[in-house]
Amino acid sequence: MATKSSKSRERPPAPEPLTPLVDAHTHLDACGARTADDVRAIMDRAAAVGVRQVVTIADDLESAHWVTTAIDADERVFGAVALHPTRANALTDAAKAQLEQLATHPRVVAVGETGMDMYWPGRLDGCATPAEQRDAFAWHIDLAKRIGKPLMIHNRDADAEVLDVLRAEGAPETVIFHCFSSGPEMAHTCVEAGWVLSLSGTVSFRNARELREAARLIPPGQLLVETDAPFLTPHPFRGAPNEPYCLPYTVRALAELLDRPAEEVASETAATAERVYGLNGSRRA
Repeated sequence: MATKSSKSRERPPAPEPLTPLVDAHTHLDACGARTADDVRAIMDRAAAVGVRQVVTIADDLESAHWVTTAIDADERVFGAVALHPTRANALTDAAKAQLEQLATHPRVVAVGETGMDMYWPGRLDGCATPAEQRDAFAWHIDLAKRIGKPLMIHNRDADAEVLDVLRAEGAPETVIFHCFSSGPEMAHTCVEAGWVLSLSGTVSFRNARELREAARLIPPGQLLVETDAPFLTPHPFRGAPNEPYCLPYTVRALAELLDRPAEEVASETAATAERVYGLNGSRRA
């Protein structure tokens, strides 16, 4: 008989299909994809439950190079490149040159994930300082504006810091807060600014009260859904490995919270992803 801890590492069963869906933020390399065949296998599992497209995200330079391999391997995969805020101290001139070149790939649809993280400094050895994060965030903002692609933000315990940098630098035309985890006040600020908020499996956690309250404030045209796989697996599989095929669990939990049909939430968020990222040549109006 499996122990509780071993059960938590089992892959969740496939959910009932729900379509159309777009996973607005995932990490296929962290899900175990190493080859083109691996990428296609993950996408086949996702497609079987209605997830038609995904955006796979880089968080360091090696991952950024891998993203371009993944997006060339499967037409259902798009990408975003940047250095994660905790790795902002690796943003050398050479790294900037490489990221600029990678970001121009036609299937790289965003600059991200970048932003501010006030949780890890002091907890993680080698973590970039707040000052280093701020400088790197400003550089990524400028890159997004120069190449005309959306900016994808990582914000952990840093509402005030992120808003301060966006105001100081001037936000790009399209801003996406990935894995939005703040409360109603931040949600209201973002919605008023016209920014896009992406919800992950955390919205299914019953103890995430402020986030669940915030989710009700997001208009359909500013709402995305994501897995952030292999992290943040939705209830009732919290702690198990996440993958894009798990997205219907999150969408159904969100639909229940919003008291809306899951099919409507799926369709609306997919349309928003297509518009925001330009997945079908229709980047934001």
